[in-house]
Amino acid sequence: MSARRVKPSLYISVDIEADGPIPGPYSMLSLGAAVAGVQDGAGFTAADPEQRSFYRELRPISEDFVPEALAVSGLDRARPAAEGAEPAVALAEFATWVREVSAGAQPVMCGYPASYDWTFLYWYLIRFTGSSPFGHSGCLDMKTLYATKARLPLRAVAKGSMPRALLSRRRHTHHALDDAIEQAELLANLMKWPGAAASPPAPPASSP
Repeated sequence: MSARRVKPSLYISVDIEADGPIPGPYSMLSLGAAVAGVQDGAGFTAADPEQRSFYRELRPISEDFVPEALAVSGLDRARPAAEGAEPAVALAEFATWVREVSAGAQPVMCGYPASYDWTFLYWYLIRFTGSSPFGHSGCLDMKTLYATKARLPLRAVAKGSMPRALLSRRRHTHHALDDAIEQAELLANLMKWPGAAASPPAPPASSP
């Protein structure tokens, strides 16, 4: 029986800015995405994340918001409320863009950490388009990737603890597109990084 052909994975760095901890009661206000690279049987090939990118600001879906969460993004909530795209339109445009840039490959969302951004992105895709171009599990968490390669407990990981050579030289601005591009460069560096050197095995215990 012939081996099953596996499509390459196209990694898309995604960052969202929201006004609360969960979607539904609270809103995704901006969505940024950038193609980070492609992985196939020959390895990972980085892309210039500025070449293929996506950005939208969205109208809030409720009146509720957490001031501290809103302050992180620096967005004036009145602007997306007045000028932002309808979520159904923005998410349909995003899904179309994902399918176009990932033609011939399987798209994978990646984030740092992915959990927050994926929660909002997947919920919005299903709620407003009925499907996800990433499927239900096509996401990669860069924090977990680093922890595995660095041989560290996940909760011990922070960007400040990473080797500087892995980090993007760009600032983390909390503008969704800026941060998606920055994190695309982080992913490319992590993919190339061989990881922490393995510790030599402990010698066998001597017999009594």
